[in-house]
This record gives sequence, structure tokens and C-alpha cells, in this order.
Amino acid sequence: MTRTAITRRLLGVAAVSLSLGLAACGKGEDKAPGAAPTEITFSILSAEGQASSGPLWQPLLDDMSKAIGVPVKPYFGSNYTVLVEAMRGNHTQVGWFSAKPEVEAIDRAKAEVIARTVNREGLDSYQSTLIVKKGSGITLDKVLACGKQYNFGIGDAQSTSGTLAPMTFLFNARGVVPSQCFKTVRSANHQANAFGVATGVIDVATSNSVNTIFIRRENPQLADQIEEIWVSPPIPESGIVVREDLDPALKEKIRSFFLTYGQGDGPEAERQRKVLAGLEYSRFAAADDSYLNPIREMIADQKRGDAEAKGDKAAVAAATAELQRLRSLREVQP
Repeated sequence: MTRTAITRRLLGVAAVSLSLGLAACGKGEDKAPGAAPTEITFSILSAEGQASSGPLWQPLLDDMSKAIGVPVKPYFGSNYTVLVEAMRGNHTQVGWFSAKPEVEAIDRAKAEVIARTVNREGLDSYQSTLIVKKGSGITLDKVLACGKQYNFGIGDAQSTSGTLAPMTFLFNARGVVPSQCFKTVRSANHQANAFGVATGVIDVATSNSVNTIFIRRENPQLADQIEEIWVSPPIPESGIVVREDLDPALKEKIRSFFLTYGQGDGPEAERQRKVLAGLEYSRFAAADDSYLNPIREMIADQKRGDAEAKGDKAAVAAATAELQRLRSLREVQP
């Protein structure tokens, strides 16, 4: 998508969702920055709300409450914009974010990374995918041929795997603008797009390897109707962020909780590993903001492409300089 064209949403609905969502988070303005809070609100992206994700996350949040000595309540948001704005307003203090929204939270919501997730296979990355209905005959070559013959489902505007990665690695690299390539383009979460592909509402959509596992587990019949026609290079996995102005002692307790959760021997560690397995994770690894540099590199690449399309030479130069800076950091890493 040009990011501007494809990420334009129904603003009235978004505004209502945001206002209702923040109201549900609690009175963030009562939590003075730097003061030790009497309650922590933990944000979680869930396309289907608390009903589907609540049972998976609640055991971990209960353990977190015990470990840090402060009650922890969840806040389930259906899109990344709501979650970033919730943290920016101090309505939430800790959250689980995928990589692109993590960058947004750092840049706009006074957040910092304390841990990154590691999946059940021991990997700390995942992949963006392009999916079609099994047996449709739609191939990647046919998709990239454009001609406005297919209905396309793309991810949330802030989604790393649903939007940023396919744009950077697939479409931008080939000069393809989805709004000009496809018959229609709609933005939705991964689950909605997968359902749309399986039922024939849309022809092709972005997804990711994590969603593939989730659908296979929760709805095998649906999973059997979908196949992948493109897989991206590895993308940094999701992470845990906290507001940087959170009470330092409490912040360290939270960091320690995540880095030790499910580690060691004995029945308690085994129970915690089962909680992690339900979330498709094996552990949380130490991390800081720099682990997101590959995402910042994708963002800079996309900004440069948008600037070139607009003929904005200053913006092209700025994005190119940022790309060079990030690539130099990557080259010196061991």
C-alpha cells in the first residue's frame, strides 16, 4: 500500500473505539509518572477480545501480580493504535506488542523494551505470509501480475507482519502499489483476513506464521482451506514494554519476573512453562530497544519509497541517511 492510501481507516469508528477503549483502561490520569502505582494495567492485542485471549494470558498475569506485589489487570485492544494511545496516556503501564507497534510505543508513548518472546521452537523471530484459498489456483506470480483481478486483505496499519513486512519485502521491492494492483483492498486483523480467504470473501491476504499455528490449533477445518504462497525473511518476535517513567524498583521487579518465568526445575517452573506453551512461547529473553532495529530499517525503507513517490527530495535524503545508519549498526554486530 502506499502507507497513506492503504492505512486510511473509517475515522469515525476508530475514534469511537479509541475513546471507549481508553475509558475501559481505567483512570490513567490518576497515575502520577514515577510514582509506585497501586495497580498495573497490562495491554494485550486480541482480535477476538477477552473471550479468546483471556484464558491464555490470565494465569501469567496472576503470577505477575504475586511476583511484583501489585495487582495486574488486563486490557484487551482490537488494534494497535488503541494500545499505543492507551500507553501514551498512561492508561496502561506494561504491554505485549508486536515489533512495529513496539517502535510506535517507544517513539510516542514513553515506552521501553524489557524482554522479547521466544517461541516454542526456541526461535525469537517469525515470518509474514501471503495466503490464498487452497485449490484456488492463485499463485504469487499471478498476484504480482496485478490487473485488479483479486480482492486483497492487508493487516492493521501498525501490523509488522500484516503490513510493514509484505510492503518492504514483497511489494515495494517490485514497485507494486496494492491500491493500484488489486480490485479491492481492505484492512483487517489476521484472523479476519484468514476467515475471509477461507470463505472466499477475499482472494489473497497477509498473515503470519504465528497466526497459522493459532488457526491450526483453534480451527483445523478453517486451516485446511488455506495455503501460503509467500513467506518473508525472519521478523523480530514480539516483546514486553513498560512505560519508561514507571517506578524504577517496580520496573525491575517486572523485568525480573519475565526473564525468570518458566525457568529452572520443579513443579512450579513446569506449571509456568505450560502457561507459556499456551501462548506459543518457551521463555522471555532479555532485550532492549536495539533489537527492533530491523523494524526501524523496514520503516525507513518504506518512508524512502513514499518520499520518492511524492518527489520529496529532503525526505528521501533523511530516510536514506537513517537507512545507512541502521545498516551500519547491523554490520558491526557480532
